[in-house]
Amino acid sequence: FRQEKFRESVADFDRYVELRPQIEPQLWERGISQYYAGLYKEGARQFELYQTYHDNDVENSVWRYLCMVPTDGIEKSRSVMLPIKNDRRIPMMQVFDLFRGKMKPQDVLKVANAENPPADVLAGQLFYAHLYLGLYHHAAGEKALAKKYIGLAADPKLAASQRVSRYMWDVARVHANYLK
Repeated sequence: FRQEKFRESVADFDRYVELRPQIEPQLWERGISQYYAGLYKEGARQFELYQTYHDNDVENSVWRYLCMVPTDGIEKSRSVMLPIKNDRRIPMMQVFDLFRGKMKPQDVLKVANAENPPADVLAGQLFYAHLYLGLYHHAAGEKALAKKYIGLAADPKLAASQRVSRYMWDVARVHANYLK
């Protein structure tokens, strides 16, 4: 995946599942590779499986949505988002509401910037806000806004942050290249 060989990444995950079928519900990374490989139905299915393993992760619901949009459109994808009750990470519940059509992009940024957190905490909050704003705009066909926010998330300085998953930073970097 990190080498942007998406089909090969999916093949590696598929082989892993062949060898250890019990692990399949945990492989959210496989769903992301399936998305970038254009295997949208398979990606949506992977995120549905992951929901049986961890049912309180906004990112899982959003990635399933992203996998569904190319084939089902925004409105249908929005109407069947996987339910999430309380992802405690700021601003993830606001990201969830954004994708559900119940919040505006500027509201996500407002929450991510609220309460003057320490610089490292703010960096993490803004990373996820920017990443998901970029993905939101990309799904909506708003390429300039997608590039803007994905570019902010893919900032190399964020790769070393303790508050940013290195895998998700790589997703931002890969998506920035994908948008070129």
